[in-house]
Amino acid sequence: MITKESRRIDELDFLKCIMIVLMVAFHLVYIETLYPYAKRVVFTFHMPVLLIISGYLTNIDKTPRQFLRGVLWLLVPYLVMESGYIWMCSLLPVGDHIDHLSVAVFLDKLFLHPLGPYWYLHALILCGLTYFLVFKFVPIKTFSRCVLLGIIFAGYAYLGIISLSRALYFLAGVVVHQSRAAFLDVFRASFLSLIGLALLVVHPENLYSSTAGGILIVYLVMSFCLAVYPYIRGRIRNAMLFLGKNTLPIFVFSPIFTILCKFLISYLAFDPTGMLFLLISLAVSISGSLAIGWVMDKLHISPFFFGRKNVVVKN
Repeated sequence: MITKESRRIDELDFLKCIMIVLMVAFHLVYIETLYPYAKRVVFTFHMPVLLIISGYLTNIDKTPRQFLRGVLWLLVPYLVMESGYIWMCSLLPVGDHIDHLSVAVFLDKLFLHPLGPYWYLHALILCGLTYFLVFKFVPIKTFSRCVLLGIIFAGYAYLGIISLSRALYFLAGVVVHQSRAAFLDVFRASFLSLIGLALLVVHPENLYSSTAGGILIVYLVMSFCLAVYPYIRGRIRNAMLFLGKNTLPIFVFSPIFTILCKFLISYLAFDPTGMLFLLISLAVSISGSLAIGWVMDKLHISPFFFGRKNVVVKN
């Protein structure tokens, strides 16, 4: 992620932990098949929350050289992992299967219409770079810059390069940051949010992040999670904050393990709920992703892949 260098907000790491775990869980094909409605609910809010946080944390107080270096080190893992994903989709019978992989198809998926979960990195690069350029080089007031940014995002959506709703969630984070309001003053904690959530999620028409109902779901999920946060303490809190600080390696490498975990299904089919499969697969996918990052750190590969010495953040 492109993040600010100032003091971390623990609540944001807590939110990121919850969202990244849900992302991994519902990219397990077996789980999304067993619980399709739960998948729809989770897909309504988990990536929008991450996009809001990313928009809020994107640091444009840098020189062009510094900022472009940050973009580069999102671009490298994106190009490597998305290329591998496209190739895999041409070989395996997955949902994003490509029947005939040509150079034109490959380049289209890589630069314009990414497949699988790596669209998020694509969106971060595009939205973050546009945000930097508008706020650094367009000499108009902050409000007008936000409006211009929204117009440009709408143009991207018109060209089919990015989903408008995804770009606007990123923009929402930008607006909160540029307003100088504290994140936790805008997204307020409340246990009553759970009641609103329950009323909204029972209606399928609300389970789209681009609808008014979907936007409310995103806000209420954040509100409820923030209300829960003070009651999570000790080792559990430390573990969740650790995962929240390490969403990048989990995001980048977990698809490798969610695919491999398919081989566990036949061994765990005796559990009709799929919960045993879910717990084991989450443990394998998350620990495996962090292990890859740790090995890359130890072998000094991370500076060439992520642009920093340690991709796994310990503190």
